[in-house]
Amino acid sequence: MTARRVPRADTAVHGARRRQLAMAVASCALGAALALLAATRTWTVQITRQDAPATVLRTPRTGSALEPWLTALALVALAGAGALLATRGRSRSLVGIVLVLCGLGVLAGGVDGLATVAHVTVAWPVVAIVGALFIGYGGGLAALYGRGWPSMGSRYERPTAPRSPAEDQPQYIGPSASDVAMWDALDRGEDPTRRGD
Repeated sequence: MTARRVPRADTAVHGARRRQLAMAVASCALGAALALLAATRTWTVQITRQDAPATVLRTPRTGSALEPWLTALALVALAGAGALLATRGRSRSLVGIVLVLCGLGVLAGGVDGLATVAHVTVAWPVVAIVGALFIGYGGGLAALYGRGWPSMGSRYERPTAPRSPAEDQPQYIGPSASDVAMWDALDRGEDPTRRGD
């Protein structure tokens, strides 16, 4: 029995697709982590002056307080990174589209924070924008090329050889031992349904 050889070109293509999958998952996970980090940090401090007694109240405002959708989209992107591993074919492409939309939402939050929030700490909205770019890149790879990527368990699947026409035909197994015993009892003139006392 000879083992079926896999052509070297097929192995190279399979390896390239596996690397693309790993790159997309890592990119989405990193982008989601950056977006979560940015959303939980203080983007600005709201200052409120009171006359009596004369005090100044400083209220820190995080990215998620200013842009409420940031945390939710970052969590969806993190879940989407895992879903890229668990899905295949058209489903994986759909996950990629969802990830691109998440990236666009996080990007909008970062840009809005830079443009509209007074006295914003520039670093955290920029971190959110960088995270959005990573999420969008990984999602774009999945949307464009995800159908051809291997599934999570495909590394352990045995390659299937083509079946011969004889294997597709129903196989006759033959009578069981109890069937033979029953016919032998009938040949001897005994009732096979009666059990001896």
